[in-house]
Amino acid sequence: QVQLVESGGGLVQAGGSLRLSCAASGSGFSINAMGWYRQALGKQRELVATITRGSSTNYADSVKGRFTISRDNAKNTVYLQMNSLKPEDTAVYSCYAEATQGFFSSLAYWGQGTQVTVSS
Repeated sequence: QVQLVESGGGLVQAGGSLRLSCAASGSGFSINAMGWYRQALGKQRELVATITRGSSTNYADSVKGRFTISRDNAKNTVYLQMNSLKPEDTAVYSCYAEATQGFFSSLAYWGQGTQVTVSS
């Protein structure tokens, strides 16, 4: 019932920046935590960053100091500002949101993913 759509991925040179966005849509839902995962070719899925509704954040060690997660609760949107990108950041980035609809328990919803490619 909740749809997440990512945008902002693309190809960038090492040292460059990208800003990913993920907008949640639907009706009758309330979002708690949001975040981003990524999965590089041949590697396991990795949690990149999370943010609570109160804007408490956590980051993977590999992106600390370079990535910033933020959210706009009024727009039901989460962002991932990625600076000083490295080739090892190349991956499919997927947005998730933990959402409650009505009185139902919170469920995790996922976007379709967006490709980020960082060239040397």
